[in-house]
Amino acid sequence: MFISGKWSSPLVSEPESSFILSDYEILIYYNRFDSAVAIIKQYEGWHTARHYPYVGYGHKLQKGDNFDHTISKPFADSLLRQDLLQKCAAFRRFGKDSLLLGVLAYNIGEYRLLGTPTIKKSTLIAKLEAGNRDIQADYISYRKYKGKVIAALERRRRHEFNALYEHP
Repeated sequence: MFISGKWSSPLVSEPESSFILSDYEILIYYNRFDSAVAIIKQYEGWHTARHYPYVGYGHKLQKGDNFDHTISKPFADSLLRQDLLQKCAAFRRFGKDSLLLGVLAYNIGEYRLLGTPTIKKSTLIAKLEAGNRDIQADYISYRKYKGKVIAALERRRRHEFNALYEHP
């Protein structure tokens, strides 16, 4: 909750530092997150039984999920937001780029960006780790399926980047 210029929550104690967001900064953050959710919904579309194991707006069913493709749109929206927050948390160390990376990971998976013991870390992540934020071409390069450029994926990547990249 934002009260009189200070972030306040009954569940979270005030941070040790004097980290206070302005009304404008909070509005921008929530507008960007809501924009990210809208973009994902637009490109993922609604997943039906033929998209198993994906439901709603692209939530991948996990062990323990007690629902299927018959979920409601409000429930699917809450799943999308929860999944996106989880993806963004994986990229928290990249600060203002965490939302953009989270949106990309929602579609391709964190492992394709961060790497695994058998998969090399992406050049996109390597650039950001080196402090280089000239990442547009690297971001849009995630527009291929089975080695072929897909026009719809390229449109999606450009839309995501243009809407969510925070210029310095």
